Amino acid sequence: MKILRTTDRNFRYDFGKVFKRQFEVSEGVQKIVADILDDIKRIGDQALVKYTVKYDSFDLSNKLMEVSSKEINAALKEVDKEDIKALEEAAGRIEDFYKHEKTEKLSYKKADVDLKVITYPLERVGIYVPGGKASYPSSVLMSAIPAKVAGVDEINMCTPWTGGEYNPAILVAAHIAGVKGIYKIGGAQAIAAMAYGTKTVPKVDKIVGPGNIYVSWAKKLVYGDVDIDMVAGPSELVILGDGTVKPAYVASDLLSQAEHDELASTLLITTNSNYAIRVEGEVRKQVLRLKRKPIANESIKKRGLIVLVRSMKEALDLINELAPEHLQICTAEPEKILPKIRHVGTVFLGEHTPEAVGDYIAGPSHVLPTHGSARYFSALRVSNFQKTIPVVKFGPKALKKLGPTASRIAQLEGLTAHANAIEK
Repeated sequence: MKILRTTDRNFRYDFGKVFKRQFEVSEGVQKIVADILDDIKRIGDQALVKYTVKYDSFDLSNKLMEVSSKEINAALKEVDKEDIKALEEAAGRIEDFYKHEKTEKLSYKKADVDLKVITYPLERVGIYVPGGKASYPSSVLMSAIPAKVAGVDEINMCTPWTGGEYNPAILVAAHIAGVKGIYKIGGAQAIAAMAYGTKTVPKVDKIVGPGNIYVSWAKKLVYGDVDIDMVAGPSELVILGDGTVKPAYVASDLLSQAEHDELASTLLITTNSNYAIRVEGEVRKQVLRLKRKPIANESIKKRGLIVLVRSMKEALDLINELAPEHLQICTAEPEKILPKIRHVGTVFLGEHTPEAVGDYIAGPSHVLPTHGSARYFSALRVSNFQKTIPVVKFGPKALKKLGPTASRIAQLEGLTAHANAIEK
């Protein structure tokens, strides 16, 4: 991993080359996605079959597009019982966490005016689960269970069956999480199908879940026709270390994110130069033993950094500026640091809380904001799957008392019909 100092003359330039935050989409990708969305709108299932053959080498024309109960039962038999038990335990912890999220109930009366807010769950939600190296059953649980706790009537899922191959654990996780319909489609075509609806795939109210650049751009384009969680990028992990946590622990945490994909960003910020060197040495040693060594090695070389700062304040300023997806505070007293952190997806405190526990078993969803969007986005919540409706009721006293004020503001804006309605 490259080591930079904030005192280096070209620090900002060198740092920006490695820790890139831009969401860049080529004109070629934009056109491909726009064409796919247009085709799905026009010819629906026929276009789904065409693009699934083209991009996933899987002919759906003579097969059911929706996963059958027989296929789910086969997956339940194929996945090891202990693996199913682990998924069920994780699901239980996630569900328990979200049940503790209280939806604010607002209802009061003031000056003869009744005000309240009523909350409804969304009727239908779509989850996208990638295939290939990003095919994670944990993502199914982390996306579907908050929706389930919110009371969503119907949860559907799209996941590619590239070449007819699929991950049976994905189907098991969907079964555990209460997913209703599972469809064997991926890419931008899956996003379009859920956004606009086809004969086979129902239209949803919201789409959540990660994906590649085509999926992300498709989500961006369909936003407005449906809601989305966010446009997410590659995984990010920042570790703040003061030298008190074993270098081997910190190195293993950095590599746990680097193995996601070659574009994952991993960053250690420390004031201790000797500690920086020791962590870097541990990374070199540990990466050799990884099953996904090529991916982790590429990520660490191109998107991994150790930054030496002059003070803890400078470190905290940099973290809040970056607004990273994950932050591990590996210091002697992490709780004292926490109040100074404003912008981050999820925080992990202390040497016994590796970020990886958050990916699977801690409870909060690992569907998190990336690319610095933690400045204004949050981790997936129950409220993301609900909508609120304000309800207003004026009594005669309230209208007499407050009506003249409202009428005056309407006149100020030149909206005489508004004023007239109040006065009448």
